[in-house]
Amino acid sequence: MGFGVIKVIGKKTELLQFGDVPFNKGDNHYQKLKAIYESVHTLVDKYLPDELAIEAPFFGKNVQSMLKLGRAQGVCMTVALTKNIPVFEYSPKKIKLAITGSGNASKEQIAGVLQSIYKIKTLPKNLDATDGLAAALCHHLNDGKDFGESETKKSPKKKSSSWDQFIRSNSDRLK
Repeated sequence: MGFGVIKVIGKKTELLQFGDVPFNKGDNHYQKLKAIYESVHTLVDKYLPDELAIEAPFFGKNVQSMLKLGRAQGVCMTVALTKNIPVFEYSPKKIKLAITGSGNASKEQIAGVLQSIYKIKTLPKNLDATDGLAAALCHHLNDGKDFGESETKKSPKKKSSSWDQFIRSNSDRLK
């Protein structure tokens, strides 16, 4: 599981930290969840983030993998929510689109763009780290507004502008 911590100054971002949560291959799933909890808790205590952006669960062929991923995401959300940090979710496609301009970009393409933006000398072997950083930057690029899946799944019958979508997604904010 990767993570990225950025600092937002006006419209610019500064990379503070990115990486992945370490755990032993021999650990059972519950020990891995504990390691995720402890690592995320440590990151939150160190950086005191205002918000948490996370990749939304996606449907995969392996139900067991999807279940384990959902549990890991739940642990991250729990850490944030117990510290009163709002959580925002973005679909993998939306994150890829925000970073590379293509919703079908590869992990390597995402990593390359992030390496260029943040002047990262050497990319980590595990590209989960850049995936975590991509979620953070996606959140910033969306101005902290979580439009959710509805924005990426437009109706084939009626096209709408992003402004129309914003109004539909945020009707509670209009007066």
